[in-house]
Amino acid sequence: MKSIEEISLLYEINEALNDNTDMKKALYKVLEILSESLNLVRGTVTLLDHITKEIRIEVAHGIPEKAMKRAKYKLGEGITGKVIQTGEPAVVPIINEEPLFLNKTASHKGEVGMDYSFICVPVKKGNRVVGALSADRPYQGKTALQQGEKVLSVVATMIARHVINLERLHTEKDKLKQENIRLKGELENRYSFSNIIGNSNKMREVFQMISQVSRSNATVLIRGESGTGKELIANSIHYNSHRNSHPFVKINCAALPTNLIESELFGHEKGSFTGALQQKKGKFEMAHKGTIFLDEIGTMDLSVQVKLLRVLQEKEFERVGGHETIKVDVRIIAATNSNLESMVEKGTFRDDLYFRLNVFPIYVPSLRMRKTDVILLADHFLEKYSKEHFKDIKRFSTPAIDMLMEYHWPGNVRELENCIERAILLCNEGAIHSYHLPPSLQTGKTSQTLAPITMDQAVANLEREMIIDSLKNTRGNIKKAAELVGTTVRIFAYKASKYGVDYKDYR
Repeated sequence: MKSIEEISLLYEINEALNDNTDMKKALYKVLEILSESLNLVRGTVTLLDHITKEIRIEVAHGIPEKAMKRAKYKLGEGITGKVIQTGEPAVVPIINEEPLFLNKTASHKGEVGMDYSFICVPVKKGNRVVGALSADRPYQGKTALQQGEKVLSVVATMIARHVINLERLHTEKDKLKQENIRLKGELENRYSFSNIIGNSNKMREVFQMISQVSRSNATVLIRGESGTGKELIANSIHYNSHRNSHPFVKINCAALPTNLIESELFGHEKGSFTGALQQKKGKFEMAHKGTIFLDEIGTMDLSVQVKLLRVLQEKEFERVGGHETIKVDVRIIAATNSNLESMVEKGTFRDDLYFRLNVFPIYVPSLRMRKTDVILLADHFLEKYSKEHFKDIKRFSTPAIDMLMEYHWPGNVRELENCIERAILLCNEGAIHSYHLPPSLQTGKTSQTLAPITMDQAVANLEREMIIDSLKNTRGNIKKAAELVGTTVRIFAYKASKYGVDYKDYR
């Protein structure tokens, strides 16, 4: 090949690399130019995965797509594998006479009457090999092979930037894929019904119902007081269903004004009302093939209830201001703390919608109905918020447990969670004491340690509790226990004897 022809070829390749913003298209164009100029029959750009050490064909000329996907090499395997491993080019004068040539693409299978040469050169980023450029061409003698290797080496340097960017793109895609798998796994674990805290008989019934309904497409109506964890139940149903890879869309009906909820649920067309500057998809469209969670459904206006009923029956709707009928495949989970039966009687909730929603009702018990779960939940929140607020708090004192157990918890689990977080923020000791808990908890039935008749008795009870807790924390070491409560060993021993506490019992 004459030098003027080489210059013309390299110029054309440079133009192709600069004109194409799509990296793969640019590389395909380069192989096409090489095919025309160097009589190239087949050509490939291979890429090394530095994590798996696997070599795959990224771009090819003259090789079917199926063969490209099938052909994968290990580092050091075959001619291409050795070039990428050593970083040195390789030339095979006649392919059929080279045992290291693996022909994984089966491109040379059945070829007769023609000898083909194979040239493979590394593509580098500095001293690191990221891939290889290879070419098959008819055998034309030693000089032609040397010239071909020289040209391909120059071209490999020219395409290096594109190959490096492809490598980076693949790495980022793999990271995103792994992150998506990790996040999905976290979601599934977080919302697994087995991770909902509760061991009472009533909660076991709830777990059983979640397990039964998750595998179906049935509409679910979750009933229960505010703060009982209805949204957590909805999460568990979705993430344990066959729809868990599709969207889970939540909407709080009580948080939206009546004139906006229809637009939020079903979307609107541009210009359908003042402020509708563009078309907007509604929550039902966004939840296609997934699940929509309608919280506080008892607050929904009657005019919107009619449209919701149509979605339940016909699986279709129109956007606000639109005429096109939109079909959706959505599972509906609704929740309410309202007495829907009473609302149906009063005419504020449609009876036909009620029956459509009430296919599989799940009643979430209030916390006062599952008192045996209070300490389980309290321990869970203690561990959670101790980590979150960097506190080393291990337990609740006995009086604190008494207060938690005797309170009626009108705000249910949500109130308990807020209560424990507040106590952790106030506590600078190793245990939550009664004085760390909100005063509202002291409105329940009184306990022996929390109902002194006089102030002196209150002080005595607190001192005794602090002595016992300090001895527990120091395993009966009276010196360390005295330091823990900020007093002398003599005073600590005197007080312990006064209240009948023997430090030996805690060793």
